[in-house]
Amino acid sequence: MKRLALPKLTPDEKRKALRKAREMRSKRAEIRRGLKDGRLSLIQILNSLDDEAIARMRVVYLLESLPRIGKATTKKIMQEIGIDRSRRVQGLGNRQRGALLEKLG
Repeated sequence: MKRLALPKLTPDEKRKALRKAREMRSKRAEIRRGLKDGRLSLIQILNSLDDEAIARMRVVYLLESLPRIGKATTKKIMQEIGIDRSRRVQGLGNRQRGALLEKLG
């Protein structure tokens, strides 16, 4: 497998990329806290794919953030529905999204 070289970034571009990454991590952490304490629902998240932080979040982290859903339950649900562990929210198909909402919504 041939590796692609990372683009050379100027110090300013690198600073901007790091700042954006930090903002995305913070936003995803806030989303996860909102799910955990009930301020946000799964349907709200799945209907917010225009938000880059949500769209690029891994489904496994999303499910583990729901109340009373741990690692084992998340793994079981994802296997039942047929969602790969590395799948991101934006990559869910309509059937998968519907199955998640039916099971957890």
